[in-house]
Amino acid sequence: MSSKVLLVEDERTLSGIVRDALETMDFSVELAYDGSEGLRRYFEIRPDILVVDVMMPKMSGFDMVKAIRQSDKETPILFLTAKTTVDDVVTGFNLGADDYLKKPFAIPELVVRMKTLLGRSGKKTPDQEKGQASYSIGEYQFTPESATLLYRPSGDSTLIPRREADILQLLCKGSGSIIPTQNILLSLWGDDDFFNARSLQVLITRLRHRFSRDPRIQILNVRGTGYKLIAE
Repeated sequence: MSSKVLLVEDERTLSGIVRDALETMDFSVELAYDGSEGLRRYFEIRPDILVVDVMMPKMSGFDMVKAIRQSDKETPILFLTAKTTVDDVVTGFNLGADDYLKKPFAIPELVVRMKTLLGRSGKKTPDQEKGQASYSIGEYQFTPESATLLYRPSGDSTLIPRREADILQLLCKGSGSIIPTQNILLSLWGDDDFFNARSLQVLITRLRHRFSRDPRIQILNVRGTGYKLIAE
């Protein structure tokens, strides 16, 4: 079954080009041309993934995603943006975005990003979740496949965005060792450009906040080299 995509983009020529390209790759694509229409179409079709421009008339991509995330924490959302300031990146991730793609972009790169997010969004039954590999990090337990972070003392479980889960999995695999920044960027984004590097910095900061209830856990920035996860 083809994955259902809602593409919300006010540049109609670009929307048509992206739709035609994705449909040749067995995606089913619905279009909306502003945030208000995109929000309405989201509730009508319940897509498997949203690809959303940030700057749009009537309602911005940020406002649209904020409204969606009030009731839906799981559907993958990828922002398209011509804006590259760190404040915009922070805003998008804080609203619940799973990834960013800077304009102009190549269709193959968009497809890779979408497939990565779709591959991480499948819901699991409780029995399947019990069988998933997990990592113990201080007072937390992290299950990469379901992207869940459990705080064991209280039993609180949090579903974290896909990109954060991917980064945390890399850090867990190399726990106690420095993971080079370039390795993380190339592994997850396929490109170590400045925009992706700033996105990584934002997501690392978010991960640090997620472990705030256990002060023994640290994600260290080894300047000029990479990141290191430790849980004393």
